[in-house]
Amino acid sequence: MPSPRSGYNPQRDLQNARSHAPTTGKAIPELKFVFWQKMFTSRHDQRLWEPYLRQVMPHLDPAKSVSTLREDIYNELEQIRFLRNRIAHHEPIFARNLNDDLQKIVALIAARSQETADWMMQNQQASAILQEPRTGPRYP
Repeated sequence: MPSPRSGYNPQRDLQNARSHAPTTGKAIPELKFVFWQKMFTSRHDQRLWEPYLRQVMPHLDPAKSVSTLREDIYNELEQIRFLRNRIAHHEPIFARNLNDDLQKIVALIAARSQETADWMMQNQQASAILQEPRTGPRYP
């Protein structure tokens, strides 16, 4: 893992998560979203993505190269992370194409497991809210 002097430091993030969690299963959810996004950089192509991406995400487009798929995933995670950060900081998101954001999330989940994507869609409420007219406050 890289350990840059400035900006996001994945090595420090991993060490911090591991020091506060007794098991790998407890450490994984403690890692920041950006940690997972940065796993999809080209530095991991040879060791991780070339041999395993299609196994980990079996429903990806078979016509695309692994490096193209990995880059697409990185870019989609960037957009999702940006959305997540806007929401977490209570910033407005309504100028975004939220339907597109939802479809990106569903597509990434479906690339790993269509069953999980189907379950998520059956249990989410975002689609109905996004179809409501945007006139006036939602809760008077």
